[in-house]
Amino acid sequence: MVYHNFISVKDKLNKSMKKDIHPKYFEDAIIHCACGKIFKIGSTKQEMRVEVCSACHPFYTGQDKIIDTAGRVEKFQKRLAKREQLKTLKKPGSSKKTK
Repeated sequence: MVYHNFISVKDKLNKSMKKDIHPKYFEDAIIHCACGKIFKIGSTKQEMRVEVCSACHPFYTGQDKIIDTAGRVEKFQKRLAKREQLKTLKKPGSSKKTK
């Protein structure tokens, strides 16, 4: 025998969502960006602060903007400058070994 565990449409309609488990939804939440732009959107938080928004993000603006959080760009630029300096100091034929 095969038993199927079907729930009728009538049973589904009688069951409703649980009440008081969802967070409060704010229709007019305010978002503050570091660039100064302010947005009003719907969210579960009434107020938020962000570092980058569509008004200042390089993808949307088409401008190059380096977003550096831990000095990584400066470290990379120092290594690159040091590597370029070493290239200029090396003589062109000194790296080849002769037998």
